[in-house]
Amino acid sequence: MPQLSHRVGTFTDSVIRRMTRICYETEGSINLSQGFPDFDPPQEILDALKANAVGGMQHQYPIPYGTLPLRKCIAETYSKRFGRELDPENEVIVTCGSTEAMVSVMMTICNPGDKVILFSPFYENYNADMIISGAQPIFVPLVPPSFAFDPAVLEAAFQQHPKAILICNPSNPCGKVFTRDELALILHLAEKYDAFVVTDEVYEHIVFAPNVHVHAASLPGGFERTITCNSLSKTFSITGWRLGFIIAPKWVVDNAKKFHDFLTAGSAGPLQESACAGFRMGEDYYRWFNEMYTRKRDLFVRGLDEIGIKHTVPQGSYFIMVDISDFLAKPQFAGWTDMQFCEWMIREVGVAAVPGSSFFREPVNHLIRLHFARREEVLEEALKRLAKLKKYL
Repeated sequence: MPQLSHRVGTFTDSVIRRMTRICYETEGSINLSQGFPDFDPPQEILDALKANAVGGMQHQYPIPYGTLPLRKCIAETYSKRFGRELDPENEVIVTCGSTEAMVSVMMTICNPGDKVILFSPFYENYNADMIISGAQPIFVPLVPPSFAFDPAVLEAAFQQHPKAILICNPSNPCGKVFTRDELALILHLAEKYDAFVVTDEVYEHIVFAPNVHVHAASLPGGFERTITCNSLSKTFSITGWRLGFIIAPKWVVDNAKKFHDFLTAGSAGPLQESACAGFRMGEDYYRWFNEMYTRKRDLFVRGLDEIGIKHTVPQGSYFIMVDISDFLAKPQFAGWTDMQFCEWMIREVGVAAVPGSSFFREPVNHLIRLHFARREEVLEEALKRLAKLKKYL
């Protein structure tokens, strides 16, 4: 038989989704591996979905680049956040989640062999995006526990003349929120070495005080060089709707539309129409949303502290990195990898996590990722189960 392409052998299946499958195969386990909520979207969105389910052209092919009402909602919302007027016709594309947004962007800006800077740890999809587009990653470490980066190391990466730098802000998996000064430095280096700044901002509304989310595109000179990828998945708790978007200058959007069109031919029409209701809820919703996740984070952090488990305290997102070094040092776990520990934890503790090695370029084997996008009673039950780990400390 003919051989498959070489690229299929250069990356694996998603480790995150693999842990979810193992979790579902183990009856009764709590899935804190794959980050999606277990609660409903806002009622306003559900009501709009019900109304849009009964008739009309929204059940047929929408405009490939997104329905005009949704693009207008996105443009109006982000015009205020970016401090400039966005054109919904020429500067916004609706995509099948930010996953497709990122692939479309990478295919638009990168030729095979082009270099792209990635901070490590990184969301696992980014490495796959590099392979699909033929780009070569340059890794710059974010150093625990604060996950700061060394400006000199970053400039050394830019001196290799990359086509772009990719930033997840707030960061999945480590929860870092990039400061205004850090983003200004990144933009300065991108201008100095003539590179794009590609941002993934899906957790923009899950940021914990005193940290503040800053859009790179809102900084002086930022919009002209920045390609923003985002999603409605986390903000409106609709991860299964697969609605994302790209905001960029017209000359980038004009070309990204080509890849988007042939990759997906557009996102689901009825869902796009219904999602507009989310943008109409106003700032009160975002305040409530942030307060909700702040309570969840505080509950989960406090519970881990009471158990005695070492962990990071995220500045944003809904992920926590847990340090399992003390466990791996015990005879029962001698020689284990973080993957083996996660598989054991699903079976014996009843809680699913993601091995941290899937996020790092460096040989990191002592961290695992948990998330707290769950109802509070589920988080309390997960903590009760995690308390079984005390006997191994």
